[in-house]
Amino acid sequence: MQTEQLGRLLQGEGLRVSRVATNAPYRPAFVEHLPGVRAVFRLLPYLLAVWRLAGRVDVIHLMANSGWSWQLFAAPVLWLAARRRCPVIVNYRGGEASEYFRQSWRWVDPSLKKAALIAVPSGFLRAVFAGYGHQTRVIPNIVDLSLFRPRPKSADNAGAFTLVITRNLEPIYGIETALRAFASVLHEAPDTQLRIAGSGPQETELKSLASQLGIATAVQFEGRLDRSGIIGLYAQADAMLNPTTVDNMPNSVIEALACGVPVISTDVGGVPFIVRHEHTALLVPANDPVAMADAILRLRGDAQLQQKLRANGLEDVTQYSWPAVRQQWLSAYAAVADRQQGAAA
Repeated sequence: MQTEQLGRLLQGEGLRVSRVATNAPYRPAFVEHLPGVRAVFRLLPYLLAVWRLAGRVDVIHLMANSGWSWQLFAAPVLWLAARRRCPVIVNYRGGEASEYFRQSWRWVDPSLKKAALIAVPSGFLRAVFAGYGHQTRVIPNIVDLSLFRPRPKSADNAGAFTLVITRNLEPIYGIETALRAFASVLHEAPDTQLRIAGSGPQETELKSLASQLGIATAVQFEGRLDRSGIIGLYAQADAMLNPTTVDNMPNSVIEALACGVPVISTDVGGVPFIVRHEHTALLVPANDPVAMADAILRLRGDAQLQQKLRANGLEDVTQYSWPAVRQQWLSAYAAVADRQQGAAA
């Protein structure tokens, strides 16, 4: 979503933008059903597309993450672009960077040294990179305030206190903790409901847990929603839960703030860099369903606190709007392109 949004905004500034996807459709289509073989059929066209891209653009903006994603899709871009003398801005976004670097730095560093600039979305990742001797430029994620904005809650949902989660159904995002917290909340406030938007490998397991906890009728698994679906979900929400165990600068948090939805989040990774406890959000320890349940009940019972978090969140989130971030990216592109032109001369 960030990639698509940034590309659209840059085109609006008159820049020509080309995109190369790491997950382009398989050709021929039947290859999708051949494990192992399909990786080759995806990777080779990707590398060819990157080679061609590096020969026709002024700057490559590389969206990068940790793990195999870095080795398969990010590192090759840096080496191929270097051969074609095309500068690369590495926009590193992995919340698991600290652990990944600890295990794999000797493989990451040689590629990273070929970057013209390393940009990160938060002070959290800046500190991680500094620990390995790399300077970075903090350029935050962008939220479209024309789309993500406060909307009145519909009359159909006015009676229940609605919690929402908008994260993938994967272990690192701590959805199990949220379900256990919600089970406790229901004992105190049975008119509370939870709606979870996301898909992933834990879907069956989490639905089973909801049944075991006796909360299945109050939990709605929405599946993966597009942008308009997420916006509609926030319009029904009284609070947003972010129970993650690992994070950098979660878009879901800044989108909730922009929609005027109070946030209850774990205090992991980069989260404390974008929200402050009892100012723009309520923060709790990771993997602590009791603390999360207490925060939910506290927020639910305190209309003044709800309004405080809404107002402060709406004020703070303007720093992530395109007018606030625009010049940061344009300056970064210009700096690395001018540096490359000077070196070529």
